[in-house]
Amino acid sequence: MYFQKIESFISKLGYSVSYQNEKEGIFLIESEQDGIKNLIIGVAPPILIMEQYLFTLRSDDAGILKSLLQKNRDIIHGAFVLDEEGKKVIFRYTLQVENLDMNEFEGALNSLGLLLGEYYEQIIEFSKK
Repeated sequence: MYFQKIESFISKLGYSVSYQNEKEGIFLIESEQDGIKNLIIGVAPPILIMEQYLFTLRSDDAGILKSLLQKNRDIIHGAFVLDEEGKKVIFRYTLQVENLDMNEFEGALNSLGLLLGEYYEQIIEFSKK
C-alpha cells in the first residue's frame, strides 16, 4: 500500500527510478537537475527513509566533522550522518509514511536539492581532504 503511494509520488514528480524492489521497500531515484543521484528511498512503515550518499571521508578530520555538525543546525529537515563504519557522509531524511502527502514528500526532495545547491562547493572540498 505505502510502496505504491510513494511510487506514484515519484512518478508524478518526474524523478527517474533506476531501481525498485517492492519486497524490500526500496527505490533508487535520481534527478540530474536537482543534483540527486542514486537517492535511496526506503519504505519501512511506520517511516520512510531517504538517504543520499555525498562523499567518503579520507581521514577523521575534526574540522570537516565540526563543519557538518554546524551545517546540520541550518538544515530544517534531515541531517548529515555517517554510515556504520564512520567513513561515508550521507544526507538522511526520515518521515512518517502513514499520513505522508505529496507536498511533504516533494518538500523533502526539494530540501535535499537546495542543500546540495547551497553547500556543494564545501562538499566537494571535504571529499578531497
